[in-house]
Amino acid sequence: MYFEMGKRKETSTYSINEEIIHNDCDLIYALDKLGGRWKLYILSKLHNRKMRYKELKKEIHPISERMLTLQLKNLEEDGLVKRTVYAEVPPRVEYELTQMACSLVPLWDALKSWGGDHKKMFQDKI
Repeated sequence: MYFEMGKRKETSTYSINEEIIHNDCDLIYALDKLGGRWKLYILSKLHNRKMRYKELKKEIHPISERMLTLQLKNLEEDGLVKRTVYAEVPPRVEYELTQMACSLVPLWDALKSWGGDHKKMFQDKI
């Protein structure tokens, strides 16, 4: 039996998990869209300003170019980042938060505060 590349069986664990993520639990869905090391960090850098790719790369220097490109693409596909291409030579591209992403600001502020408290609590034990 041969399968086409890119097709998954509907009964595979991956397919079942995707169904749960997208239909059954809003919290898991949100974590799927915002999870990972870089997404919230990228979004926070774009808060209240438009940035070009090189500016983002400079501010998030440990991220690889490939990872930044992938994360920006995912954020754009998920409606959290708006990418504007200007018809200039050389081409200019700017990234900014969408209204949906701006609604996350209180959430990431709370997470930042929690992270600082949690980190401090465990650093004091060392």
